[in-house]
Amino acid sequence: MTCPFCDHTPAYIENELTLARLDKYPVSKGHTLVTTKRHVPGLFDCTEHEINELWTTVREVERHLVAKYMPDGFNVGVNVGEDAGQTVMHTHIHVIPRYSGDMTDPRGGVRGVIPGKQKY
Repeated sequence: MTCPFCDHTPAYIENELTLARLDKYPVSKGHTLVTTKRHVPGLFDCTEHEINELWTTVREVERHLVAKYMPDGFNVGVNVGEDAGQTVMHTHIHVIPRYSGDMTDPRGGVRGVIPGKQKY
């Protein structure tokens, strides 16, 4: 099976090692994936230089999304491995804009990956 992130679909931010493009199945308006250009299965397989560029690109994405969509917050997350929910085995970081009222009680944020543990 061909990796969907290796096709280098046009990105709205691109640098030497990373790409940022809108998620094909967005959780919210502006949901962006920041990927490595090189096919790397998981975040912990990246070089230090790739990790630095991934996070630099995440910051650029944040600025872009604030200017374009004016979200009220963000969830930023990485799934590493199938048991953590990773479905495409190519390093990618989700930058998910959040908007006031998009859910009843957002407390716990990313802790919601295990719903019973979200609220504490």
